Amino acid sequence: MKVAVFSTKSYDKEYLDKANSNHIHDLVYFDSSLHEGTVRLAEHFQAVCVFVNDTLNKKVIESLIDMNVGLIVLRCAGFNNIDIKTACGSNKIKVLRVPSYSPVAVAEHAVALILTLSRKTHKAYNRVREGNFSIERLTGFELSGRTVGVIGTGRIGASFASIMKGFGSKVIAYDNHPGTMLIEQGVTYGTLPEIFANADIISLHCPLTPQTDHLINGQTIGLMKDGVMIINTSRGRLIDTDAVIKGLKKGKIGYLGIDVYEQEENLFFKDLSERVILDDKILRLMSFPNVLVTAHQAYFTDNALNQIARTTIDNLTDFQNGHINPDNQVCINFIRASL
Repeated sequence: MKVAVFSTKSYDKEYLDKANSNHIHDLVYFDSSLHEGTVRLAEHFQAVCVFVNDTLNKKVIESLIDMNVGLIVLRCAGFNNIDIKTACGSNKIKVLRVPSYSPVAVAEHAVALILTLSRKTHKAYNRVREGNFSIERLTGFELSGRTVGVIGTGRIGASFASIMKGFGSKVIAYDNHPGTMLIEQGVTYGTLPEIFANADIISLHCPLTPQTDHLINGQTIGLMKDGVMIINTSRGRLIDTDAVIKGLKKGKIGYLGIDVYEQEENLFFKDLSERVILDDKILRLMSFPNVLVTAHQAYFTDNALNQIARTTIDNLTDFQNGHINPDNQVCINFIRASL
């Protein structure tokens, strides 16, 4: 198949080429993201391969269909950047994704954010590099005995909960489908208000849906403990940035660690070090001493990149051979969820 690969970085090409070493597919790489202004690049291709910050709205999908593109392959699990109703309703284009690659990678990154914030290791690192060996104002706190709230206990959330149990934390969770194995490990399930009211640390591991959009907002922050730590390695729009900034200014939120941001498509995966950043909200967040921002790197391990590339190539091959894996087909999952 001839495939247009958008939002390509050097590592995308490296791992996809390795997974496609037998050259079954003709992969053509584009640095630019896919959106209304670049969709014509997909002309004469049978499929497009996209990532989290490509924009496949109704107009883009209709353009792809008009150009006889029959497949959208995602190099990720989430698909909130795609107008699924248009794609599913057309019956002319398929959407395949990588439903799971390395849940442990994302879970461990969430823990890394927690440990960095709780022990102020990022501040200590910078001090020592400058010859400052003082430990004044670096007092941290231990995770043992702390109450950790986990919102969403799919593969990533479950992995995170297990890790936090290993630290001796009390783990409470919320999910529409409680995990039996987690309950056996001592995880307690409760309501969202119970988690907001009781957790010292809240970690988000749920998908972005109309129900979870701005799940962390002014009202829910008001239910939380003073000095709460909020961690988000899932989707940026789970958090209302304006509300979080207000919570930080008032001291209601004691720590914030985010690997995703609701306006990240204009920032993340780009080197803006020589430019003026025009996003006032991200600049305000980064000005707080108790905020840690990473640029969507939670998934970024060798194991995860290998799995993403292999599944992506497998999805292309399955489509070409007419044997699509139903677990990877977004439209089937979407239709089932709507019934």
